[in-house]
Amino acid sequence: MTDKFVARSHILHRSFAERPAKIVAGDGIRLVLEDGKRVIDASCGPSVSCLGHSQPEITDAVTNHLKNEIAYVYSGSPYTSGAAEELADILLAHKPGGLSKAIFVNSGSEATDAALKLAVQYWHELGQPQRTHFISRKQSYHGNTIGALCVSGHESRREFYKSFMSSNVSFLDPCYAYRMELEGESDEQFAGRLARQFEDEILRVGPDRVAGFVAETVSGTTLGCLPAVSGYWKAIRDICDKYDILLILDEIICGMGKTGTMHAWEQEGIRGPDIQTIGKALGAGFVPLSGVLLHHRIFDALSAGSGKLAHGHTFQAHPLACAAAVATQKIIKRDNLIERTAQMGQKLEALLRREIWPLPLVGDIRGRGLFWAVEFVLDKELKTTFPPKIDFCTQVVRHSLESGLNILGNLGHTGEYQVDHILVCPPYIVTESELEEIISLLKAAIVKTSQPFVQTAQANGHTNGQAIGSTNGVHTNGVPANGVACSR
Repeated sequence: MTDKFVARSHILHRSFAERPAKIVAGDGIRLVLEDGKRVIDASCGPSVSCLGHSQPEITDAVTNHLKNEIAYVYSGSPYTSGAAEELADILLAHKPGGLSKAIFVNSGSEATDAALKLAVQYWHELGQPQRTHFISRKQSYHGNTIGALCVSGHESRREFYKSFMSSNVSFLDPCYAYRMELEGESDEQFAGRLARQFEDEILRVGPDRVAGFVAETVSGTTLGCLPAVSGYWKAIRDICDKYDILLILDEIICGMGKTGTMHAWEQEGIRGPDIQTIGKALGAGFVPLSGVLLHHRIFDALSAGSGKLAHGHTFQAHPLACAAAVATQKIIKRDNLIERTAQMGQKLEALLRREIWPLPLVGDIRGRGLFWAVEFVLDKELKTTFPPKIDFCTQVVRHSLESGLNILGNLGHTGEYQVDHILVCPPYIVTESELEEIISLLKAAIVKTSQPFVQTAQANGHTNGQAIGSTNGVHTNGVPANGVACSR
């Protein structure tokens, strides 16, 4: 049934079932609601507000820009703005991995569309217009526009628009070791198996038809802060180089410092991508902004060919958005927040392992930096998933919110593997005491949600001190009940 407020509102809200609470202010990492309630934002929305919700310096940068600079510059005109040029310099002056040029757009979906079109144009410029096929991964998410959905392996979000989905995209298995590694298979062997699958798909399609491989460096909302196993990305990069295929890395949700380095791929031992999408933490949510970073060889091909970018948006490289992002990136650099994210990430991981891992319905904890997820299962040993109608993670999210904690659950049915997870990705400015409060509230919510399932298990013969799917206090995968382990 549709909520009465939602029915009256002239906003078409994304959920019709309940009245949304009105946020009236932000205070550090907390949201202030209309009724005065304060909520800890432990997910930064969908991992956006990396500097929290009140940054006077960014407010000043935005107002000063409007007072002293141009408000709008059309990207198709013979003009540029100082803010856009400065932001690109901040990100690319040192040419990380050979990335040397930027396209700034509004949303992550727009960035994905721009990246795909850029890849197709690149091959046209080189005289290979037949290269229009993209290889992506199942249970991935790259955006909600038609173009971005075409390369997204998110089944429920593609469902309505099947007739629009491109036949020039094929999908491979994700690097989801928790559920996909075979019995007795090592991480190295698993990475090798996925690499062979990638190469086999290239050969099936035809190397001269493949434009690029599109993937999230660390999977976000569909698989839950999932890093690849060691060696996976090196193998993928090598295969792309072998067949001259563009590696397009999506770091819209996992990039810009969230995993403890500016770019998540910097931890993978590769030279970097050919094209990279960024967003969310780029401007910390104060003004909408995302972007595409491209290797100098992409620019060189366009420069030697048509001499232009065959793509553009009305609000591309919007000066005000770029000014807010400049202020954001200056704060991050001045306050050493990426290094701090790595340090606080270790504290968050330790808390998760100590307080959350021992809970009986917690199957896996994974992530990097301040980008972590908890996956829930009915049985730890068998990794049994909950029936979809139970929607366990949504219950955890609801119980957390009742206690004043905002976290993010999964995005519905994404594919073959049901992944009941929640994300914990607090702002870079989070303190150690705030992390402890977040984990305390999260633990209470998980315990409350788990109670009926645990009681049923106990009634069926599990002892009081024994978790579902554990024996003698030792959980599967060699992880002891004290939670000390190294997560993938």
